[in-house]
Amino acid sequence: MTTFKFKSYAKINLALNVTGKLSKFYKIESIISFINLYDLISLKLINDKEHKIFYEGKFSKGIGKNNTVTTLLKLLDKKKLLNNKKFKIKIIKNIPQKAGMGGGSMNASSLINFFILKKIIKIKKNELAKLTQLIGSDVILGINPTNAILSSNGNIRKYKKKIKLHVLVVKPSFGCSTKYIYSKVKSFSSSQFNFPKESMFNKNYLKNLNNDLELIAFKKYPKLKNIKLFLENIPNTIFVRMSGSGSSIVSYFHSKKACSIALKQFKRKFNTYWCITSKTI
Repeated sequence: MTTFKFKSYAKINLALNVTGKLSKFYKIESIISFINLYDLISLKLINDKEHKIFYEGKFSKGIGKNNTVTTLLKLLDKKKLLNNKKFKIKIIKNIPQKAGMGGGSMNASSLINFFILKKIIKIKKNELAKLTQLIGSDVILGINPTNAILSSNGNIRKYKKKIKLHVLVVKPSFGCSTKYIYSKVKSFSSSQFNFPKESMFNKNYLKNLNNDLELIAFKKYPKLKNIKLFLENIPNTIFVRMSGSGSSIVSYFHSKKACSIALKQFKRKFNTYWCITSKTI
């Protein structure tokens, strides 16, 4: 049977505000992009009673039996959307876990995109939104991944225009617990993105924004603050920001050359930390 291969891109938060709380969930707004760092998914139809899921690669260690992909498949089976089809799925993990780049969530999103594209499942827009919410709050962002603005009212506005930024992504040896980071949120920001515009992806606008979760993460992990301060002092840096709830710190540049120079400088100072250069897609 034919084996299909496709990419599951990493998500980055160019800015993130926590604007309130609704019972168990926090209200956030964010400006989102994707970078050319991806997990590679292989999939084929099998003649079996159960799905077969395998994780390989540098960041596959520690992924439990219950994860975003198993949750997705269980939901699709329960709703009989796969018509009893079973799949063998192998995911090569290149996106670090607990890095604030939505690796697991984007795996689920990428599979949904594939199933819809190949007409394996048929699902209405409102049902799709409900399905993704059952897996994870940011899974919906990976449906047809492109630059997007998430407003605090839950609306998502997507944009096709590319922002053409080169990035240096850094992650220390530890990850951040999303649950812990949000549990320490005690104050909220005023909404800034409820009237989204494409101009919000302008580099001069972006560099004046923030990630509200940084202060919490930096207090818990001072090394993250040290990384950011070091990156901010590298020449030709536009801005530096933590993605999501961490622990990845992303430095943004206009050119590939400036980004490559920054990588060399960073490695001289922090040679044990994982880091990679990439670009927005």
